[in-house]
Amino acid sequence: MKTAPGPDTDHLLEFVRQGNQAAREHVLARHRDRLRKMVAFHMDRRLAARFDPSDVVQDALAEADCRLDEYVRRPPLPFYPWLRQIAWDRLIELRRRHLRAAKRSVSREELDFFDLPDDSAVLLAGRLLDLGSTPSRQVLRVELRARVQAALALLPARDREVLVLRHLEQLSTAEIAAVLGIGARAVKSRHLRALQRLRGLLGDDFAEEIT
Repeated sequence: MKTAPGPDTDHLLEFVRQGNQAAREHVLARHRDRLRKMVAFHMDRRLAARFDPSDVVQDALAEADCRLDEYVRRPPLPFYPWLRQIAWDRLIELRRRHLRAAKRSVSREELDFFDLPDDSAVLLAGRLLDLGSTPSRQVLRVELRARVQAALALLPARDREVLVLRHLEQLSTAEIAAVLGIGARAVKSRHLRALQRLRGLLGDDFAEEIT
């Protein structure tokens, strides 16, 4: 017999609104793994040598818990993008404090965060490819992944940003729209434009391999 699915996030938030402590704990915990992956994707290798992504997420969820009552009264964003922004801000602050970056605006730092660590760039390149599983295609995969990784580094930051959110973090269109502060149609347009530019950088011989 299948287990009945538990309450979704919206229902849990309604229970939180009613003062249910168990729902409060559940709605924060259910997004922990997703937040941890996001932080790990973006964490500079120098920070990763000193901190675990789980530490960043733990701090972010503690802050979210303190702000949750305010959130359920007047949600500024859908729930996961709101949690993600708290974790994102924690990651930027960690970078600022421990890497002693030169003084820059927060917007500049955020764009820099889409210059991915090597492992994340390789993973993103792999997710953008559609090469099948035959041995000959596996050989091509290694070569093409390297070419895609190099091409991603040449894309404008706005294009790389939407590809990271869609294919690496695997956010929905609505979630990307909330993160970027634009409409769903603009997300789809920006995503299509980014894929077209990536294909252009790869050339005709390889462009068709991009999904």
